[in-house]
Amino acid sequence: MSVKVASYKHEVHLNLNVRGLPLSPTLAINETSRRLEKEGRTIYKFGLGQSPFPVPQQVVASLQASAGEKDYLAVKGLQELRKAIAAYYQREHCLQFSWQNMLVGPGSKELMFLLQLVYYGDLVIPLPSWVSYAPQANIIGRPVRWLKTSQKNHWLITPEDLERHCIKDRTKPRILILNYPNNPTGKSYSETMLKDLAAVARKYHVIVLSDEIYGEVNFTYAHQSIAKYYPEGTIVSSGLSKWCGAGGWRLGINVFPEELTWLLDAMASVASETFTSTSAPIQYAAVTAFEGGPWLDSYLLRSRKILAGLADYVYVAMDKAGVRLVRAEGGFYLFPDFTPFEDTLVKRKIYDSEGLCSAILKETGVAMLPGSAFGLAPEKYLARLAFVDFDGAAALDVLEELGDDALVDEVFLSTYCPKIIEATHLLCDWLS
Repeated sequence: MSVKVASYKHEVHLNLNVRGLPLSPTLAINETSRRLEKEGRTIYKFGLGQSPFPVPQQVVASLQASAGEKDYLAVKGLQELRKAIAAYYQREHCLQFSWQNMLVGPGSKELMFLLQLVYYGDLVIPLPSWVSYAPQANIIGRPVRWLKTSQKNHWLITPEDLERHCIKDRTKPRILILNYPNNPTGKSYSETMLKDLAAVARKYHVIVLSDEIYGEVNFTYAHQSIAKYYPEGTIVSSGLSKWCGAGGWRLGINVFPEELTWLLDAMASVASETFTSTSAPIQYAAVTAFEGGPWLDSYLLRSRKILAGLADYVYVAMDKAGVRLVRAEGGFYLFPDFTPFEDTLVKRKIYDSEGLCSAILKETGVAMLPGSAFGLAPEKYLARLAFVDFDGAAALDVLEELGDDALVDEVFLSTYCPKIIEATHLLCDWLS
């Protein structure tokens, strides 16, 4: 359906699914932070979840060497890259994928959109969820079915939750998005939970889009894919943005089982009519990233160590201040619940998560995203905190000099991640 609107003396038709669609909250908070900084404010960027670490030098050198690659590549991606990805999953996660069953795109976000476009079915999303899953479905006009979680269950869905949803209509086509380590909570699923969720998904023929973009920054490198337990029905989504520091490079991947190649081919057909192929120099450089080596192992080890230290520091400080939250297991996020301060907040005429984040930003300079951006009721005093505002390159270099046994303690964090420490203290002081 469309409506006719006037614009600059021309008549245009605006799809009702995008009419009034706001800018993605993660991008909006980043633009707001930049504007306030230009106005002279000290801003602590806890909003946008961008990796604080640089792209490894070996991958940068590969991009430089590939800058002259100008030809259109295969729609599904550079063959050399897809073979490197298949070898990576076999080496790091003991998963068997054919290099032919992969699709490389300009960011995993674009590939998620294509999947929903070509597969006619409900999108099943656990709440809270990443900010773009539901808007993509709304743009396309696909039904969204929410699976509510609770802090008691660490914001993770249970097999019983999925069973209750699917049993209402056993044959309805569905895509379940499973994101772990999770954005916005930092939580992940245990092996037992993955096995049980896989059993339910298999029972009802649910296609699982396993968004594992943060898998390589699981703090203890204990990440497991549900594809191990439900290989025939799982599409694994990843890319270079979170574990390789290359968000702006825009390279995402979808890995398919043999049973879902028909879906891969459909997505590739649409890709041929939209983005054609992903940037050639970026794909050649990505080969180096997925081939890896001792340099990548060291880079990831140090990255995880720093992120784990920050997550623990912020968790302990906020827990001590009276905030409810669960410990993160990977990624860059915590999901604090400020409900214990509800009486005080109401007295200050702060009635929802958006008002909470606006007041905190105005009075402390700490920029966070409200829980409502992740699908939760606005009146819940929840926010997502991304602990990424520090010089990742300097922190990595120092940790390399100190050696693998070095502690990422409060002294280290105060020295090399000072804005995270300052912002945490400002938040706790504001609450008191």
